[in-house]
Amino acid sequence: MTVLVSCSKVRRNTGRAYMPDMAYSRAYETYASTDALQKKGVHYNAMPVEGTIARGDTLAVYLNKNDSAGYANSKNFANPLPALTAIQFKEATRLYLIYCGICHGEKLDGNGPLWKGGDGPFPAAPKNFMADDMKTMAEGTMFHSVTYGKNLMGSYASQLSTEQRWMVIHYIKEKQAASAGTTAAPAAKDSTKTGQ
Repeated sequence: MTVLVSCSKVRRNTGRAYMPDMAYSRAYETYASTDALQKKGVHYNAMPVEGTIARGDTLAVYLNKNDSAGYANSKNFANPLPALTAIQFKEATRLYLIYCGICHGEKLDGNGPLWKGGDGPFPAAPKNFMADDMKTMAEGTMFHSVTYGKNLMGSYASQLSTEQRWMVIHYIKEKQAASAGTTAAPAAKDSTKTGQ
């Protein structure tokens, strides 16, 4: 009599996961509100840890906290970057279109693909940067909103460095001024000094 026995490397039992949340992370929607995540038991607020500064981020530290007093004081904080060079302006345009244009629109009119005049998936109209109230808004207040988020817009501090946020604000302000016909073109020569 002959008996055949074989072994297989197929593992039928996955064993135990020591930290299942680390091995099998929960997926979440990019533009989901953090309130919805909290209800599902996911504790995520889209903000960097308080007091941390990104490596290589040497621009002036923004000390205003994310509260009503910090928002009010933000108008006194000036953009530390000099006027953008042509190459920096091109990069700021790219950053705006990637991170801001999806909601605020390519023309800065608040009519991006996520809004589409109310036909898009976004629940509220994004700010129209060409409106008079936005044209008069201080650069520091814009920076505060991009850093901490405002209303339904979340923080972009983890996606854009401090310098990139200021570059995008320069871009917005230059486009606003151009719409009023009071701006000069960005500097033609390239500068290697970028504020870092």
